[in-house]
Amino acid sequence: MAFTFAAFCYMLALLLTAALIFFAIWHIIAFDELKTDYKNPIDQCNTLNPTVEKVKKIKRIKIALKLVLPEYLIHVFFCVMFFCAAEWLTLGLNMPLLAYHVWRYMSRPVMSGPGLYDPTTIMNADILAYCQKEGWCKLAFYLLSFFYYLYGMIYVLVSS
Repeated sequence: MAFTFAAFCYMLALLLTAALIFFAIWHIIAFDELKTDYKNPIDQCNTLNPTVEKVKKIKRIKIALKLVLPEYLIHVFFCVMFFCAAEWLTLGLNMPLLAYHVWRYMSRPVMSGPGLYDPTTIMNADILAYCQKEGWCKLAFYLLSFFYYLYGMIYVLVSS
């Protein structure tokens, strides 16, 4: 059993996929709260979208990343790691979701700040249903990925 870079990539992917599963569950709960009117759209979009806050005491711009951008950045990090480790099957399995993330971010609504969710249109029944389906699909993908990464880690550790 040799500890290789591929094994390290799979171990790190396991840990970070657990965080992505948490993000997907948070996503599902957030849109369920909107659907059942527990939260208003402005507050919910503020928790989902990244915000740029000016801090007067420090006199610099503080970027507080919320939910969407960390998920995308973690997934890009996975793809770069698996590319460097030459794990082509794993990279190929992650590419459709990476392409979807790029498409989703490039076709986001025009707002004053970065983010995917516009408070004025988020309560539209079609958009709300789409966002809920997106959350469930991502949760399924991340759960399957978690077990695939576990298998890949064990396979790489045992075979080398």
